[in-house]
Amino acid sequence: MIQYILRKLLLALPLLWGVVTLIFILLQISPGDATDRFFTPETPPEVREMIMLKWGLDQPVHVQYGRMLGNLATGDFGVSIAQERPVFEIIVEKLPNTLLLSAVTLSVVIVTGLSLGVAQAIRQYSLFDNAGSVVSLFFYSMPSFWLALMLILLFAVHWQWLPASGMVDAVMHDYMNPGEQFVDRVKHLILPGLGLGVASSAGMARYMRSSMLEVVRQDYIRTARAKGLSERSVILKHAVRNALLPIVTLIGLSLPFLFSGSVLIEYVFAWPGMGRVIVEAIFTQDTPLIIACFFVFTLLVVAGNLLADIAYSVVDPRIRLS
Repeated sequence: MIQYILRKLLLALPLLWGVVTLIFILLQISPGDATDRFFTPETPPEVREMIMLKWGLDQPVHVQYGRMLGNLATGDFGVSIAQERPVFEIIVEKLPNTLLLSAVTLSVVIVTGLSLGVAQAIRQYSLFDNAGSVVSLFFYSMPSFWLALMLILLFAVHWQWLPASGMVDAVMHDYMNPGEQFVDRVKHLILPGLGLGVASSAGMARYMRSSMLEVVRQDYIRTARAKGLSERSVILKHAVRNALLPIVTLIGLSLPFLFSGSVLIEYVFAWPGMGRVIVEAIFTQDTPLIIACFFVFTLLVVAGNLLADIAYSVVDPRIRLS
């Protein structure tokens, strides 16, 4: 197992190199740079030279590229040009918020999607199955940013049940007791979590339904029923476990979309996470911060796929990772 994990991590190095190289090239060929905000038509040439020298933008492209790779290899992401703070501090401050939102969303996606898919499969062609299919396809085809805006319009503006933005109540949170602070955080998590996870839940329900329908027709399911096992035991212990194998792959592949989807969702809901940082960094062309954010997101995707591979051996004991 340890050798397998190490081999996977070594194979991830070319992926990391390719991602940061591609982002670096795109930033280099894009017009302007982060120092444009310091310049006006009246800025003296010597001031321009000092600012370019301060951020190392006067050096050749290959020198900047080599310095970037050296910094990433040592864990030093440099200094944000727009915020004039170490990039590492920004990531340490914002990454936990994105991981919290993603973890809660993924948990809801797995529980909701799997439960709905199993319920539809054991009631195939019923009214519940047909209604669930229509609802799933409706939400699966809906753009996440549009759904987020509709959620704000309904639950925050029209009904005023939930907060529309932020991670906590900016005014009253510090004056709440621990229980009230927990409830406040949960309320602020609901709308971003729904906006990010509804489409994924709908898609997972469709996949789980198809996988379950394929499994329940297998001979070992008929054998389990012939032995007199209860239908609950047949479904939960035999059908669901075997139907989860393709779903584990789906969960691993959904992680990149979960992180990329958080970019728009966090910006819409003003969630103080990595997604919002990326959007603001792109607007300001903050090269060190952009590259560091995509580097971290790529690491998270690699880690997620590695966990999905390990989960295979848990779901199916016949699979051994070596």
